[in-house]
Formats: sequence, structure tokens, C-alpha cells
Amino acid sequence: MIGLVMCGGKGTRMKSSKEKLLLLYKKPLIEHVLNALENSEIFSNIVCATSNNAPRTREFVSSLGFDTLETNGNGYVTDLGESLLKFNEPIFVTSGDMPLLDPEIIKKIVKLVNEENAWTSILIRKNFLQSLGLEAEFFVNYGGEEYVYTGISIVDPKQINNIQTVKESYVILDDKRIATNLNTKKDYDLICAT
Repeated sequence: MIGLVMCGGKGTRMKSSKEKLLLLYKKPLIEHVLNALENSEIFSNIVCATSNNAPRTREFVSSLGFDTLETNGNGYVTDLGESLLKFNEPIFVTSGDMPLLDPEIIKKIVKLVNEENAWTSILIRKNFLQSLGLEAEFFVNYGGEEYVYTGISIVDPKQINNIQTVKESYVILDDKRIATNLNTKKDYDLICAT
């Protein structure tokens, strides 16, 4: 399995002059994610999907010895679609702004996902997210309840011809380690206060 870290976004909602994934929470945000993937010891390779939107992030992950995959930087979904075309084995996709991600939750997610599914997204309950003081812009209604995407998916690229027509499966997992996805200054201030 490949670990794919999406780290080519502009981070405009953070409203910071510094690239979002290089903001510090003990160490750069992106480094927490990379360390968690590496320490889980389940990936044949860890690749960072980068773009010209975040050149310092690209330099930083390269300096740590991680492979990079250049995307056009036209948004998360488009960049992910581009990236998936490059692989032939299952991919654990995560955003690079999850500072609480750790090896144990990664292993748990991998065990929970049915490997026969083309695309499985990990969701958390909207109420759980709000109980942590966090907010999200996008929700999915599933089984009559509102959920939030965590930024983590497991994808089998061999089953995908067109990202727009893929049947998505879900795993619900209310866990702070995957709920804490830093998109705004408020999110960042909240995590830094802990």
C-alpha cells in the first residue's frame, strides 16, 4: 500500500503568510503526518502530492527524503485524480494538515476498510466534530445523519477510470486524531492551545 499525502494546496482559509503545512505545532504540521505514516510501517512508499502553490512545503518534504509527485494545483479533487493515475496498488490518502494522526489510528483504519471497495472515505459525525470545537464546510448525509470527511480515504486506483463516477463507501470513526484537520486560523489556535 502507498501512503499519499496531499500537500499542494494554497491554504487560503488559514490566512497566514506562511505555507499552512509548515506552520508549527511542536514541529511543522506536515511532519506529524509523514512521521505517523512512516512509523505505522505498513506502506511500501510514502509520496507527497505537491504543487507550485506550496513550493516551500515541496522543498521541506524533499529534504526529509520523501518522494514528491507534482500536480497542477487546481484543487484537492483534481490533484487527487491526477495523482491516482500514477499508481497500481492501493493508496491510503490523507491530507497533510492532521497533526494528531498517529500510527495506531492508521493501522485501525486500514483494518476497518474492505479492500474490495474502489473508494472508502473515513467520516466522523458532525456532532462529534462540533464537540471538539471544530467546524467544517462540507457535509455528507449518510443514513439520515450528517457526517464530515476527515481527509482520509483508501483507494484502489485499478478500479477507477473516472474519479467523478466512483461508488464511494464509508467508514464512520469518531476519533480526535482524525477529526483534527486544520483548515482555519481558529482550528490552528485551538490545537496550539492544547
